[in-house]
Amino acid sequence: MRTQYFIAILFAVSLYWMYLLYAPFLMVITIAALLAVSTSNLQDYFEKRLHSKLGAAILSSLLLATLFFAPLGYFLTNLTLKLNHLNPDTLKNVELYIKHLIENPPQYLLFLKPYFADSLQDININTLTANALSIAGKIGAFSAGFVKNAFLVIVFYFFANYNGAAMVRFLKRIVQMSNEDSELLIRELSSVMSVVFYSIIATAMFEGALFGIAISFMGYNGLLFGIMYGFASLVPVVGGVLMWLPFMIYEFSLGHNGSAIFIALYSIIVISIIADTFIKPLIIREINMRVLKNEVSSMNELVIFFAIIAGLTTFGFWGMILGPAITAFFLTILKLFEARSRECERTKEC
Repeated sequence: MRTQYFIAILFAVSLYWMYLLYAPFLMVITIAALLAVSTSNLQDYFEKRLHSKLGAAILSSLLLATLFFAPLGYFLTNLTLKLNHLNPDTLKNVELYIKHLIENPPQYLLFLKPYFADSLQDININTLTANALSIAGKIGAFSAGFVKNAFLVIVFYFFANYNGAAMVRFLKRIVQMSNEDSELLIRELSSVMSVVFYSIIATAMFEGALFGIAISFMGYNGLLFGIMYGFASLVPVVGGVLMWLPFMIYEFSLGHNGSAIFIALYSIIVISIIADTFIKPLIIREINMRVLKNEVSSMNELVIFFAIIAGLTTFGFWGMILGPAITAFFLTILKLFEARSRECERTKEC
């Protein structure tokens, strides 16, 4: 047996055992690597300022933990506590309001009354309480799992930033890819992920702040519900509805009709129409100009949008990062094939 064949067999066996060893962490490692790619320009900036790769990696990791994971951890913890201490009288008021609305709908909704008749039998305080407790348990379990995964993401993100350049050089030598091809692959993936990541963070913070400020004037915890709205806004199309609709129903159940109408109109007009439709593109353009220095990816914004939707549908929360990354990687590989085909046609050597 030739030496290279023996080495190839050893490599395949070791690769299989490496997969078994790190299989539980593959998703976390992938997310950390993509986040490192998304924020590579931030790492470079800190490294130039601090003149230390280690210091830059630590600062980048702390910033990611503060801006991204701390708010979500705060939201999950508070939501779990509130659901566990939910007042049955609150659920009773909501139940009575929903039943009254179904039994006596306004004139423009009378045509829906026959469809809602059967649903009255399923609405009772015991069912609502049981569902609330079940949801609280699921959120509590999810919170514990998320904290663990978030910690691992931060750890792997730190090592990706600290050793990223060396790992990229090593992979270049292994795959024997030309500098042009590797630069194209890295540039495309980095630009797309940077646009997606910074846009998600900026718009979620902006829209969450708008909702939090409005809801705080109604006597609610503006910080908590602003964070909740920010993460809900990541869900395309229906994200904002998940927040303002329950508030509207709850305010109606308390008899606060003015507050209910205000939060619905404010969320639809100010946040969904003005902020999301008109201000969001300006934020993305400002990010491209100031942070990415106009290195905008050739990947169409509509493709990025559908990639985020597909990612959220397939992978859940982390899909907003995985979806655009997978799509950008696939399209870049197609570009490399196209470039090789043109080179073959030009040189007639293929």
